[in-house]
Order: sequence, then structure tokens, then C-alpha cells
Amino acid sequence: MFLYSCAWFLALLITSPWWVWKVASTDKYRAGLRERLGGVPERLFAAGDGRPVLWVHAVSVGEVIAVTGLVGELRSRAAGFRVVVSTTTRTGQTLARERFGAGDVFYFPVDFAFAVRAYLRVLRPRLLILAETEFWPRTLFECERCGVEVAAVNARISDRSYAKYVRFRVFWRRFLGSFALFSAQSEEDVSRLKAIGAPSDRVRLGGNLKYDIRATSEAGATAALRSALPPGAKLLVCGSTLEGEEQMLLQAWGELAAAEPELRMALAPRHPERFGAVAQLLERSGIPWMRRSAWAGGGFEAGSVLLLDSIGELASVYSLATLAFVGGSLVAAGGHNPLEPAQFGVPIVMGTHYENFREIVEKLRGSEAIRLVEADALGGALLGLLRDDEAAQGMGARARAVFGAEAGATTRAVDALLELLAHSSERRA
Repeated sequence: MFLYSCAWFLALLITSPWWVWKVASTDKYRAGLRERLGGVPERLFAAGDGRPVLWVHAVSVGEVIAVTGLVGELRSRAAGFRVVVSTTTRTGQTLARERFGAGDVFYFPVDFAFAVRAYLRVLRPRLLILAETEFWPRTLFECERCGVEVAAVNARISDRSYAKYVRFRVFWRRFLGSFALFSAQSEEDVSRLKAIGAPSDRVRLGGNLKYDIRATSEAGATAALRSALPPGAKLLVCGSTLEGEEQMLLQAWGELAAAEPELRMALAPRHPERFGAVAQLLERSGIPWMRRSAWAGGGFEAGSVLLLDSIGELASVYSLATLAFVGGSLVAAGGHNPLEPAQFGVPIVMGTHYENFREIVEKLRGSEAIRLVEADALGGALLGLLRDDEAAQGMGARARAVFGAEAGATTRAVDALLELLAHSSERRA
């Protein structure tokens, strides 16, 4: 632990000029800085209301969406506990406050003893629940020192991470041994967790929480689009796009719009800090377009593009899609979640880079419920599905069936967590 802390401090020291510049010049790096450095916000001191605390950590928007059902079930089935949620990113923080209430949401502390201990002293959590793969050594060490049990839900080990964990498994075995529970997404994740040092008797297959994601309410953008789209209109929703992908989509748009006169596009970049850059790209393209932030409904002419420069609306907007493209997949970024459109029975096109969602994509592929394409075949694949209603509807129906068949991970995870809490209470008694 001492060597880790020294290495972590040295890394920050060496990169400190870059961090100082980022904090000074970029809003997202300033957001929550005091909280990250151990400044526990006043709203969390309400933990003294007598209820023990369950602390859920979800890094960013994707994880916040994934744990929404879990937090809801915990609040319902473990009503004697206060459930608080931390995030790492500003976008995750914004969405978490909307979904869970600002009074129970905060920024996750940096992995130094002084910052972690500040939150443990105030919250005194009964259990820390980490979504996916947030294994911070100092946090795990401090939880063990204070007698706080730790569980991982929706746990997964990506291809890229697995090689690193295996290389340093002697180091990681020490910290993974402090977990009371791992609820893994897939059998492969179960095997990988055991291989890198997780105790075999604490790893179980729980399934993927993202199969349980439901758009429970209609977003404002969805309501506005529903009113603006005339009968017979088609909507291509391109979600979670990364740099380079918007250019590819706009290059294909001329052919698509010419072939399908009633076609419109909703374009949702993955990262809010890129909204401005994508707006400039649209302005230079000569394609009619508008910003969601400046549009509350009304006209949405055929052949035009709506830039979805908002947070938390994409999942609902997919419900109106004739066809969906899921980004992060034409560039080497590992892809994003195709289940968001699948839940609505929308046919899905992705690129061939989907390592971060391999299990999900392979299940969809196995049911012929998704089409994977290289960048140079993107326009043709989209046009083919837009023209072939029967093929598109069949693909969408199969995607919805896959989504439904894999549901239940949230309930399984909550059952396991409540069982863990019950055993913990027995030991305390």
C-alpha cells in the first residue's frame, strides 16, 4: 500500500502542470474538485439521520443508467438504509442528481487516504457497492481497515484490462481478496476475475444490469420529436458517436436523404464537450440542422439533422427510431451499448469495434439482431435496412427478444446484496 501510494503521488506530481492547466482552462476538471479532494458536502451529513448507509459508485452516464434499477430496488427492499451514489465524471453527476436526488449524490474521492477517510468518517457505510470495474487500491484498503464490506456488481474485465490485471495479479490478489462479493456479467468475466485473484467462493454469475435498463419516462426531446415527425417520416438515430464517426455519417447522409425523402437524423455525440465541435462540423457540411438545446419542437424538415446536445435523453429518443447506429464502433474505442435501441425493437447497425460490449453484441449477432459493418460499408448498410422494411422489422423484433430474455440481473444483484447485508448483521450481532 505504501509503494502504491508513493507511485500514485509521484505520477500526480510529474503530471501536475497538465492537471493545473486542465483545471484552470476546463470546466469539467473543476467540477466537484473540492469533493474529490475530501471536502465532504454538507448535504451528506444528513447521514446522521440514524439510518445506516449503502454507498453505490457509478463512474459515468453509462454506469449511472445501469444502476438506476438497482438503486431503486435497494431503496424499496432495504428501506432502513440510506442509499447514496457517487460518480467520477461531471456528466454522470448531472444524471445521477436527476435520478437519485441531489442530496444523495456526490463526487468519488481521489484514491488518497485523506480523501477516502473523510467520506468513510462521515458516511460510515455498511457496504460499498462498485459498478463494473472500479478497483481503487487505497479505497479498498481503507474500507477493509474500517470494517466496511465491498461488493462489485455488473463486474466485468475487458480484454485490454485483463492483460494488465494478469501481469500484476500478485498485487491485485491482495486487494481483490477484500471483496465480499463479485456479481459478474458473464461466465467469461467469472473466469477472468478468478484468474486475477478474486476468491472463487465470492464470485458468482449475476448477468448484465444493462439488460434491465428501461426508458421509464419520455424525455422532452422524445415528446418534441413525436409532435414534429409527420406520418410516414423515418428517423435515423445515431447515438454515442465519437470523433470521426460524425464525419462518416454526414458523408453518407446525402445519399441516404436522396434515397429516402422522408428521412431525418438525430445525432447524439457521446461526450458533451464535443457538442460545439460537432455543431461546427454540421455548419460546414451545408446540411440543414438544429440544436436540441435551442429547439423545443415545431418544424423538423426532411433531410435535416437534430444535434442532440443534451444529457440523458438519447435512451428515450431511440423509441422513435426507424433505424439506430450505435457509435464508438467505427473507431477503435470498444463500442457503446446496443441494448438502448434493442429494448424498443429498433434494428441496429454498429461498426466492428465492440470489445466493451462483446457479450451483448455476440448474443445479438447470434440471433441475427444486429448488423456489423466496416466504415466504407456504413452508407450501404443503413440504406439497405431503410429500404427493406420487412428485414428491418424482423431484426428489431429479434433484438427486443434478446433484450427480454436476458433480463433479471438487477433482481439477482439486489438479492445477493441483501443476503450479504443479512450475514453482516448476524456477525455484528
